[in-house]
Amino acid sequence: MQDRTQLSDTWLKASVLGSTWAASEIILGSFLHNLRIPFNGNILTAIGLVLMISAAYKWSDKGLFWRSGLICALMKTMSPSAVIFGPMIAIFMESLLFEISVRIIGRNIAGFLLGSALAMSWILAQKIINFIIFYGFNIVEIYTQLMQFAKKQLNFNYDLVWMPILFLLIIYISFGLFAAFIGIRIGKKLISKDDYIINETQSKPFDIPLVKNSSFKYSIYWLITNFIMLSGMLLLINISEIFIWVPSTLAVIAIWSYRYKRGLKQLARIKFWIFFIIVTMLAAFTITFIQGENSNWLNGLLIGLKMNFRAAVVIVGFSVIGTELYNPAIRSFFSRTSFRQLPFALELAFESLPFIIGNLPDLKSIFRKPVLVIHSMLYEAEKRFQFLKKRLYRNVFILTGSIDSGKTTFVKELLLYLDSENILTGGVYAEKFYNNGSIAGYNLVNISTGEKAVFLMTGSKVCNSHSDTGADETVEKCNTTSISKYEIVTETLEKGKLWLQQVRNSDIDLIIIDEIGKWELEDHVWSQTLSDLTENSGQNLLIVVRDNIVDKVEKKWKITNPAIFHIEKISPADCGKKIAGIIKNKQE
Repeated sequence: MQDRTQLSDTWLKASVLGSTWAASEIILGSFLHNLRIPFNGNILTAIGLVLMISAAYKWSDKGLFWRSGLICALMKTMSPSAVIFGPMIAIFMESLLFEISVRIIGRNIAGFLLGSALAMSWILAQKIINFIIFYGFNIVEIYTQLMQFAKKQLNFNYDLVWMPILFLLIIYISFGLFAAFIGIRIGKKLISKDDYIINETQSKPFDIPLVKNSSFKYSIYWLITNFIMLSGMLLLINISEIFIWVPSTLAVIAIWSYRYKRGLKQLARIKFWIFFIIVTMLAAFTITFIQGENSNWLNGLLIGLKMNFRAAVVIVGFSVIGTELYNPAIRSFFSRTSFRQLPFALELAFESLPFIIGNLPDLKSIFRKPVLVIHSMLYEAEKRFQFLKKRLYRNVFILTGSIDSGKTTFVKELLLYLDSENILTGGVYAEKFYNNGSIAGYNLVNISTGEKAVFLMTGSKVCNSHSDTGADETVEKCNTTSISKYEIVTETLEKGKLWLQQVRNSDIDLIIIDEIGKWELEDHVWSQTLSDLTENSGQNLLIVVRDNIVDKVEKKWKITNPAIFHIEKISPADCGKKIAGIIKNKQE
């Protein structure tokens, strides 16, 4: 059976909410970045806050927000080849601060306002922390002296050191409060009027290419070595002479760039070199002009260079460590901790992302009706959650036996028992028909309606429709496809796929396919249909499989812990009783 403890409702909701947040980051993030719109990070954070507050009116799960932030953070780069710490830490900390606020104050207006203000303020705090990490505390000294210099030049009576920071903080808090009011407004509408959406459409996936670095050889030893090299170089830059730390830094970066191509790209950005020049010149200006030590301009340049070399080591070092952190062995370790549900939640989030992006409206609608768009995103998130929950809790049954052991006859008797238990069934099964006492082929039977059509024939290009007695009734030409010793009637195959599609979109309790065999393993007949049912349906499924290929079928369609019934070891009534019990227990 499916392991129902594999993912809690909270993690399932977090996977949907986190992927919805990530969708806004991916679509709007690149758009705002390319337009160089000021405070684009605040706008994206505001969207995340609006989504969390709105969701709070529908979902009351504790821990939902930090889990959603963690999911979004891990999805931020859309590339499993590396972990980029800056955006990931920012998103996670914003969600964590919001979570703490609503835990302490409650899921009310005050809690939402405080949580949004704290989350938005983190953006400024992280910028300051990043500067200190990259350039050391020398950057604080340069900033302080520049502000004091400006105070003297402007003859200002107030302390200018904190004024720019306070001014930015007020702007950021204002962003947070505005986002909170929008989220509260949308949340109230969400619980009062579920049909308040842009349009009701079928979810369609959006093709997102994920860059997978499958050829990269991860190494725990390299991860440890990278930590040692990063720490060692930061220490060496601080305590050694220039003729030691310059070649050492270049050597370490060269090693990293050789193993991790991505590391060198971090230093190829124009933004890094602009800051390189600015920081170096500010260091020289501070020491020679502000401090009045004109003879020490060379020392000022040296301090600037040291700060920039430190920044280069940190930037590239974090990048390469992030790459190694995606080691499957590390993910396996976390799967055994209290975060054991995270990998599966993240997998579902990546699966949901194309559908969420596919349902986003065009950019014109986003900017003209932002409130309506976000409300629609929450509506789709709720739909996605219900679908994933249904699929997660659905059961897969495998009915198996050897060749000619009577599997189809068993299915017919099983259907009678399930019908007596008020279990609605649908799907298809194949029953033999004979010609002159020999097997001439198989009819495909629609379980819901009883309709049947010739499906397989032995070497004949003529379709025969047969009665239950096996007597030929009509003869007509038809299109067939040859597989092994049989001719498959193309029209019946398409009809069968339509029948299965119809029951998939109905309230059927159990879908049955008889049978899945070697043809399907080779991607013929019901292969794609079964893939659609296992991946995109939340209904219970029973498939008939020959006993010698059960393992292959489980592996190909990623069927986890199915209930397997061998027809030679159980009666149809006992099998039906167990299946009905499982389905009814799920419905309760």
